[in-house]
Parts: sequence; structure tokens; C-alpha cells
Amino acid sequence: MTKFINPFTDVGFKRIFGQEINKDLLIDFLNSLLVGERHIHDIQFLDKEILGETVVDRNCIYDIYCTDENGEQFIVEMQNRRQAFFRERSIYYLARAISRQGERGLNWQFNLKAVYGIFFMNFRLEDIKPKLRTDICLEDRDTHELFSDKMRFIFLQLPLFDKEENECENNLERWIYVLKNMETLQRLPFKARNTVFQKLEDIVDIASLSKEDRIKYDESIKVYRDNLVTELYAVQQGIQQGIQQNQTDIARRMKAKGYAATDIADITGLSLEMITTL
Repeated sequence: MTKFINPFTDVGFKRIFGQEINKDLLIDFLNSLLVGERHIHDIQFLDKEILGETVVDRNCIYDIYCTDENGEQFIVEMQNRRQAFFRERSIYYLARAISRQGERGLNWQFNLKAVYGIFFMNFRLEDIKPKLRTDICLEDRDTHELFSDKMRFIFLQLPLFDKEENECENNLERWIYVLKNMETLQRLPFKARNTVFQKLEDIVDIASLSKEDRIKYDESIKVYRDNLVTELYAVQQGIQQGIQQNQTDIARRMKAKGYAATDIADITGLSLEMITTL
């Protein structure tokens, strides 16, 4: 029986990272992600919905949206399914958060605060190197000198993380290991190294959910699993269509070279009726 919640459901993800009472978990994760660059002491959660300026403008609704003690902002998103224009969507999200900082009047001098976009992805992003973490920033194309630190993208391709518990070398890897394997674990590791994992274990235990939270979680896990089944079916259909198209191409070439229809049927597995229509 599953002991811990699935962190990739909407309810599970926000229970871990989106609650004021447990914000030390998000702080620890962000510091693990940005170790050597900066250290966050406190965060404040912001309104997750950014309304459009007019009735026809598109709203933005983030999974997690917060700011630290220096005013820098963090958008943390969990994406389980591939979607068209995912990269463009991430750019739009950060751009809207930046534009929201604009103030009316003559006194504001464009003193923008940095916005970080952290995107958990339960899939591989196409056309980038196959690695767990991809960092994107604004830099000169030729010299690679940083142009601005006000917009930063961090993509985490979770399927590319394959380390075992004893192979995790740093706190970020420990976080990724726990999140990726949480639903199959009977205990959370690394509690001796970092007490935050003890607190994490307490809040992700399914037995600790209130009746109301359990109902919300059960509905969330149903949506998550339905989406997985739908995507798997689409992939299988695509594979099957590709195989059939390949068989049809082979049959068409064999027919053009004068092979007997029965021989073509034996080799390709296509019916005689289909072969006669080619």
C-alpha cells in the first residue's frame, strides 16, 4: 500500500511547496538549487494569478509564486505532460512577472528584480541536451558574457535522473531522488543529513491528511493517472500508425517491382484487399 502522496499531482506538489506553514521546505529546495550563487532566508507567497490588463488579455496562474527578502521572485511549476510551445509558455510566464513590477509615475527607473522560473518536467524537453538540469539566462551569443540576471530559467528533466539513494552527492540530488521515488518509498531517506526531510516525511504521509484533504488528493491522483493513460494511449497509437505506414510503404515498393500480392501480404502482414488498393 502506498504510504506517501504522489508529489507530481497538483494537490501533492502544492502541499509540499505551496503552504505558508511549510515554506521552509521550499526555501531549502531553492537554496539547494542555487547553492554557491545565493542563499534565501525567507520567502513570501504571492497571488498565483496575474490578471490581464484588459478583458481580452490572457491571465497567468502559477503553481507556486513567491518572493524572497530581497524582492526577487520565483515561479515554480510542475508539468507532467508535454504541451505545444512549452518553452514559449515559460518565457511568457516570466515576462508577465517582470512586467508586473512596472510602476506608474516618473519616479520609477526600471529597477527590476530578478525573476526565476523553475520548471519540474515529467518528460524530456525536445531539442536540448539530455541532462537533468538546463539553465537558461540572457547572455552575449559570442562571448557568453552575462547580459542581464533579471530573467533565469531552470528546467529539471526528471526522467533523466537515475541515481540511487547511495549515489546522491548533494542536497539537490537528494531532493530530486525523494520527489521522484516518494510514492514507492516506505520511509524517506536523508533525515540524518537534513532535518527538513523529517518534516517532509510528516506532511506527505497519506495518513496525516485530513478527510477534506484526502478527498482533494484522491481527485487529484485520479486526474494525474487519467492523464498518464491518455498520453500512453496517444503514444501507442502514434507508434502503431508509424508501423502501419512503414508496412504500407514497403508493400507499395514491392508491388511496383512486380512482387506477387500473396508474397507482399506474407512479408508485410497487410491484407490482400489493402494491397490491391495500393
